[in-house]
Amino acid sequence: MANLRTLKKEIDYCLEEVVFDCDMAICFQPSKEKEIFGVMQEAVVLRNELFAKAMNPAEPHNRSLVRKHYAALRREIAESFGAIFEKLSAINGAK
Repeated sequence: MANLRTLKKEIDYCLEEVVFDCDMAICFQPSKEKEIFGVMQEAVVLRNELFAKAMNPAEPHNRSLVRKHYAALRREIAESFGAIFEKLSAINGAK
């Protein structure tokens, strides 16, 4: 990890992608607006939780544990936002 600022930018970038995809889905399927808006709200809550985890490593004075914490956080970012994208795809795929 380069630094904390980069990690927080990555979290925000993932959130921006989810919000953009949700906006596009609402434009093409206005009948599913409430469901899509729920996914968007879930993504914002996830972003806030990830920011809290990024700002508060378990043992800030132990570099080895901090690196492990941030490596695990990066995996969690990928998995969590991937699950949100899958949920959005499922909503869009349903007729």
